[in-house]
Amino acid sequence: MSQQPQHIEKLAVLFADICGSTALYDSLGDDLARRLISRCISTMTSEIPVYQGTLIKTIGDEIMCTFPSAEAALHAACAMQRTVGNDRPMDGRQMHIRIGFHYGDVIIESGNIFGDTVNVAARVAAITRASQIMTTLAVVNALPPDLQGKTRQVMRAEFKGKQEQLDISIVVWEQDDMLSTRIGIPAFRKSPDNNNELILRYREQSLKVNKERRGVVLGRGEICDIILQNDFASRQHVRIELRFGKFVIADQSTNGTYIRFSDGNVVRIAREEIILQGSGSISLGQSYSENPGELVEFSIHATHVQHNGVN
Repeated sequence: MSQQPQHIEKLAVLFADICGSTALYDSLGDDLARRLISRCISTMTSEIPVYQGTLIKTIGDEIMCTFPSAEAALHAACAMQRTVGNDRPMDGRQMHIRIGFHYGDVIIESGNIFGDTVNVAARVAAITRASQIMTTLAVVNALPPDLQGKTRQVMRAEFKGKQEQLDISIVVWEQDDMLSTRIGIPAFRKSPDNNNELILRYREQSLKVNKERRGVVLGRGEICDIILQNDFASRQHVRIELRFGKFVIADQSTNGTYIRFSDGNVVRIAREEIILQGSGSISLGQSYSENPGELVEFSIHATHVQHNGVN
């Protein structure tokens, strides 16, 4: 009985790629960089069959694979992050990957996959940063309740070719199993991360976002917490707030917001949200190629709280 050349299945499509691979070639040379990348890809792909997945293709430093369910894809994504994080390559250099996945109807033909689900998964992966797992509302809705508790919605993203915005969630994969089962209980949401603070600096002004002050607004309007002398900025351009120990920046402007992180990576958000990490700078309405003069510097610092006799 001959197999149909094309059919449709409901699958989770996952993209995982290695961060900073170009810099590896520049700093280590072709031979060593190629071996490190090959090893990292092998580490990632070794987790695919464990969760009944199928490797579709490897594209340079990226893999594309499918899983029969959203649950299997989430477990595989977490396993990939853990195994790559625990691996110590030949020169001791720590590798980092980013993973994005989506769940829906997929066209399967001659061992390859096509369709909107594939495109959305690729776009989710593209907005994901190092050591993160991002996914969609379609995935979250398809997960059992205990695994839904491992996700946090962080942004609404506009993708080219899509009329509606998509709700994007981050998967909390670094917690231990005990904490993961308790994450839905409010008492266990009070993690040490909630004691971090974000420091914003603009000209002579310095402002903190922390448990005492959970949100600030940046823009050129007089009611903003930081008022920028910038014609490209909207009156209330962007809001930064503390949510569950993470600092989320939400663009609400006309021209968008540009964030440059300490690793040199620049992200533009337009009517969407992302999580701020480490340190860097924020430009309201102007890309860095335009050499903006009005930048807000940001840095996240851990604060230590004294507990009187309590461990």
